Amino acid sequence: MLRGRDDDRRIVDDLLDGARAGRSGVLVVHGDPGIGKTALLGHLAERATGLRILRSTGVETEAELPFAALHQLLRPVLTSVSVLPEPQSNALKGALGLAGSAGEDRFLIGLATLSLLSETAEEGPLVCLVDDAHWLDQSSAEALLFAARRLDAEGIVLVFATRDGFRSPGLPELRLGPLDAEAASALLSERAPDLPEGIRARILAESGGNPLALIELPRTTDAHSPLPLPGRIQEAYGARLADLPHGARLMILLAAAETAGDLGVILRAGATLGIGAEALGVAERSGFLSLTATAVSFVHPLMRAAAFHAGTFDQRFAVHGALAEALHDQEDRQAWHLAAVALGPDERAAAALERSAERARERHGHAAAATALERAAELTADRSLLARRLTEAAVAAADAGSPDRAQGLAERAAHLVDDPRSVARLAELRARVAFERGSVHTAHDLLVSGAEQVADLDPVAAGLMLVDAGRNAWQLSDPGRVAEAAALLRSLRLGPEDGLDTAVHAVAAAAESLNLGPARALSGMRPLVEDARRIRRGSYGLRINGAFVAGLVGDFAAQREISAAVVEECRTSGVTGLLPVAYVTLASAELYQGRFRSALADASEGLRIASDIGQPHRTGYLEGILAWVAAVEGDDARCAELAVRCADHFAATGIANGLAWAQWASAMLDLSRGRHTQALDRLEDALAGPVRHQIQAVYFGADQVEAAVRAGQPDRAKEPLARFAEWATAAGCDWSDAVLLRCRALVEGGEEHFTAALRLHGPGERPMERARTELLYGEWLRRERRKREARTHLRSALEIFHRLGARPWADRAGAELRAAGEATTPSAAPDRLADLSPQELQIVRLAVTGLTNKEIGARLFVSPKTVSYHLYRAFPKLGVSSRIELARLDLGEY
Repeated sequence: MLRGRDDDRRIVDDLLDGARAGRSGVLVVHGDPGIGKTALLGHLAERATGLRILRSTGVETEAELPFAALHQLLRPVLTSVSVLPEPQSNALKGALGLAGSAGEDRFLIGLATLSLLSETAEEGPLVCLVDDAHWLDQSSAEALLFAARRLDAEGIVLVFATRDGFRSPGLPELRLGPLDAEAASALLSERAPDLPEGIRARILAESGGNPLALIELPRTTDAHSPLPLPGRIQEAYGARLADLPHGARLMILLAAAETAGDLGVILRAGATLGIGAEALGVAERSGFLSLTATAVSFVHPLMRAAAFHAGTFDQRFAVHGALAEALHDQEDRQAWHLAAVALGPDERAAAALERSAERARERHGHAAAATALERAAELTADRSLLARRLTEAAVAAADAGSPDRAQGLAERAAHLVDDPRSVARLAELRARVAFERGSVHTAHDLLVSGAEQVADLDPVAAGLMLVDAGRNAWQLSDPGRVAEAAALLRSLRLGPEDGLDTAVHAVAAAAESLNLGPARALSGMRPLVEDARRIRRGSYGLRINGAFVAGLVGDFAAQREISAAVVEECRTSGVTGLLPVAYVTLASAELYQGRFRSALADASEGLRIASDIGQPHRTGYLEGILAWVAAVEGDDARCAELAVRCADHFAATGIANGLAWAQWASAMLDLSRGRHTQALDRLEDALAGPVRHQIQAVYFGADQVEAAVRAGQPDRAKEPLARFAEWATAAGCDWSDAVLLRCRALVEGGEEHFTAALRLHGPGERPMERARTELLYGEWLRRERRKREARTHLRSALEIFHRLGARPWADRAGAELRAAGEATTPSAAPDRLADLSPQELQIVRLAVTGLTNKEIGARLFVSPKTVSYHLYRAFPKLGVSSRIELARLDLGEY
């Protein structure tokens, strides 16, 4: 019976009620050792009548075994893995050691976990309980947290119980406090009814309402120990252990060291030590161990720690040796026991750990691989072998998302290596860590230094490092560093057979763009776009770079075509890690093309994935795009909030692209509201900083011109007009020629510029720009007292702004139309998509293509039930009641 905790019980009971109603719920229960986390999970399990329950418990010494906890949780339902989409099924089987690993993206394993839980919940609500989550292996924790953040409408309850140290940002939390006086007194009376009053009062005072202390402290003869509470409880367990026979104590120590709880292994190891099965019976009757036909577990996790530390050195040494012998058919576990009995350099144990690390990396257990390799290095005497193992440990730590650990390992390795290739590899690794930490300048310099070290021995490796250096410098808007990388690349004299032609040209074009202006780089950049368009599958990095360059040359149709294909391929192939940057290029193209709702949906999805998989450098760019959408929609508060976030990202990393979008977005909001001087000041301030080297500085030149003319300061329009004219002349795009003519009409006057601009604006190519030209022309005609003609253009502008959801611009066009003599301005036609959330829009767009819920879920990293739930919510907003009706809808292009 769970004493007290009325509020806590209501919270978990509500989770169960939600699951029975088809809603999912997640909770992370925090608390000190012994505070009642496990008991609360037990209460939840008791209340889950008729629901299926899956359990897993983190074990401290299993934290180095990749996916150990996930396998424990999913083992009862693994027969259903075969019904998952093939990429997910293969990824999960490989991770759990049920099949060979094909090197799938580690977050595909998280999606497979979500899909398997959802599939299991098809038969009824499901409860997943994860105890001691602070001891989960990192691979299991990543997969379970990925799934937890995407639970929605499956009828699944997922509860983690943990001490402090388990990071679960964004998930609901509950912190358990001590029992109140009444509940503590009742629990103590129940467990120790015959305590003398003085001892009873002392235990109630000293336990601090900790339930485990109330249960265990009465069993110890020393109620005045000065130890902190967990230590006192452990001391109490130690006192109980001391009263047991030697064989039972040794069997409990074996169980503490054999973390998998494999009864057969423990019995074999016990036989090696001369201990029979009867000792297990004594251990069970003592209340330390719980036995089933195949497994051994501790009644409470603190008992395991107490048992292990109560053993003497020689006993622990003997136990690890016996377990190493008993685990001859389980190499990963055996390797750690071999390491535990190594008293100095031991190549057998080190090699076993290295092989274990390789298997862990194949299953995406990078944190476990780093730990195994670091321990292997400690057991290594040979200097070159030691350097290699430390280097590999550093790489694995970086892959696991632990930059500080990777940095420390790399520095240790750097003192041991002297050959150029190893030096260059460590430089590349340290650059990667510096980039992840936000030190992009340092990352660039490390890459250049490493490339110089290896240039003569391996020009291709040097070239790859310099391409990365050039890309980093571009993001920093640092012309000098980009030029440095470009010059070094040229000096390598790489040939077409080296496969770096396109990348070398990209860095050279970037250098020209930053140093000589973007117009000078256009001719060198266009071939990169065509190269990317010709590639139909694979080569993701090259295609994403091609899409990015398409945005620099003004070919937004190509940018959208390439990036949409990459997004789709990454979705279907499970290449999650590249999706955020692919969404960056896709959402940018959609924004330029006036597809604001699509940009909102795709940038939101990219931001969600970037946050989940730990790519903070992508979030600033995506939030900048979202700020621009908020500006065009007239959401002042949201635009300002996102602009501040982008400024914070820039302050932390020095990467300027997100800042460029955010500063432009704030100015656009001012421009749409008629705050022309403020808009002009913002854009000029942006040009005084690193944004001047970004392509946005070219594109917002037209907005500067409009703001300057409307503010009555035409002299401030000269520079931006010249800047945009130079680029537009070199680009030769119809849309840019049209915008240039609009700018000339504002600055120079002359109706012919407006009419020529409207002839060039393609039907739907960049509708926002056409609408702005119509609006400005209409305003000009009204001032010329040609109101009838003005109304034609103002109506056209108003209709486009309404269709795009550009509310401030629509308000401005409506006001102009009324001023031009329109008695009543037409209201916006009902917008079927306006009320859809970004996720609903994503799902609807895929559903109209005929994909099933399971296929949509696999693409968007949600469960099929969540897809069904969002479609159910979207149907009435769209005025349909079935997929058949949905397929007939014209959802438009925006």
